[in-house]
Amino acid sequence: MWQDPLFILVAISVLVVLVILMIGIGSFGKSGEFHRKHANRLMRYRVAAQAIAVIVILIFVAFRRMGGN
Repeated sequence: MWQDPLFILVAISVLVVLVILMIGIGSFGKSGEFHRKHANRLMRYRVAAQAIAVIVILIFVAFRRMGGN
């Protein structure tokens, strides 16, 4: 499975979403100047990254159902 480039792309896209989410939650818990300046921007990035991740996952599933290796 790790030899499949599309699976690697799925894993990377999910990890990017996780990193953005953790930075956002960390800044929310810590509060301060960084949170005030970047909270909305981080959540917009997270939503965009999630949309991309979902699209990549759907492409992966569709490709697998069509019989692609």
